[in-house]
Amino acid sequence: MVNFIRKNVLPQFGFSREHSTLYPLGNGHINQTFLVSDKSKSLVLQRINTQIFTDPKVVIQNAANISQHLLIKRQQLHYPLQVVSPIATVAGALYLDLGEQGFWRAIDYLPHSTTIEVVDTLNQAKLAAEAFGHFAEALSDLNPSCIADVIPNFLNLPQRIAQLREAKAGDTHNRFSHCIDWVGLCLSQTDLLATLVQYEAELPIRICHNDTKINNMLFDNRDMSSMAIIDLDTCMKGYLMYDFGDMVRAFCSPETEDSTNLTNVYARPEIVIAAATSYMESLGGIITPLEKRSLWLGTKVMSLMLGVRFLTDYLNGDTYFGVKYQTHNLDRAINQLTIYQSLLQQEAQLMPLFNS
Repeated sequence: MVNFIRKNVLPQFGFSREHSTLYPLGNGHINQTFLVSDKSKSLVLQRINTQIFTDPKVVIQNAANISQHLLIKRQQLHYPLQVVSPIATVAGALYLDLGEQGFWRAIDYLPHSTTIEVVDTLNQAKLAAEAFGHFAEALSDLNPSCIADVIPNFLNLPQRIAQLREAKAGDTHNRFSHCIDWVGLCLSQTDLLATLVQYEAELPIRICHNDTKINNMLFDNRDMSSMAIIDLDTCMKGYLMYDFGDMVRAFCSPETEDSTNLTNVYARPEIVIAAATSYMESLGGIITPLEKRSLWLGTKVMSLMLGVRFLTDYLNGDTYFGVKYQTHNLDRAINQLTIYQSLLQQEAQLMPLFNS
């Protein structure tokens, strides 16, 4: 792969195959990502997973539209973060389509940037939540019709539950016996589904990030201030509650999302509170009272939904998320569903925060 990239991809983006360095970058589940550098410049190179993103040109156009809008906002001093923009090939295209050899694109690399995998401090939670809030606020006046749905029904919990039910019925890899109780938990959440349908009928449509993990916010490694929001591949029309819920799901546990140390997998209430406060404040006047109330629902939905998705992929033989061992997706599912249970246990304490 490295030799192929050096020979066929790097020259298309203006890099010498002999005098450039190429290193894997990040821990993403879907795309292959590399940091490319020479003596004068660097960029982030990605091979887009076209099994997941079946129309990668739409992914790239969405990202271009969003980054252009954010750049204008930044120039107007209405967006405090840096913007990661697409980089064209030497021929002027925003992508390189090599057929069976991959669909490639390049984006800015921001010097001094770093990511973290686990939120360790309240300040990290506050900064990241504030950054994602600024992102949503800056996009609030971009017409949602400018952004196409790259994965239809990506955050459709009823459909995800239906897919889990189908995977359970098929059990094509004879794995159901290893996760009976966890599948039962997921399929029993009918009250949550009913509440979700009611909220979605009334909430305003926003342009959302849809993957607000802590490692999709760049910190400045010189002072650990917030720098930029990255990974715009799943930006689509949606609801703020999902972005917030995914953020809290990713922030609140002191363990990584595939940790099997379940005694230490729980929703830290102080992190939830810090993230909620910063997120709502950074949204300024755009958030409606109903959206504010929906944020708690989003925290529950997103931990459950990701647990359902991991379980479904485990039952189907690991066809979506990359895995490192046979039970990797099962471990991820149990981790997320343990967070879901922790949130339910703290509902009386935390839900009032969103109703004030």
